[in-house]
Amino acid sequence: MARVKRGVTKHARHKKILGLAKGYVGRSSTAYRPALERVEKALRYAYRDRRNKKREFRALWIQRINAAVREQGMTYSVFIAAAKHAGIELDRKAMAAIAMDDAAGFTALIEQVKAAMPAAATPAA
Repeated sequence: MARVKRGVTKHARHKKILGLAKGYVGRSSTAYRPALERVEKALRYAYRDRRNKKREFRALWIQRINAAVREQGMTYSVFIAAAKHAGIELDRKAMAAIAMDDAAGFTALIEQVKAAMPAAATPAA
């Protein structure tokens, strides 16, 4: 039997982890064990924050819509309920983009929603 030299797989695994840890401070970028701990923690944060990013963007869109709607004398919750009643099929991302980029278009959208609002739901402004 031929002689088997070991370590190839281990070296490759260590090299991969140290590559991912490039730029970390101190031994975390040069020593395998601290690097592995930091890389695993970083990957957990990345996994969690890919989901949190969706929440944060939705909250941002809601804040932008609310700010634009309040300038017209409504609140966000009344606007969204009336928009659903009016049959407007825009998601919050699109509404926020219109509110930020096209003030006249958003004003027209609000007027359309106000026209379709039931009399009992009109805000006392």
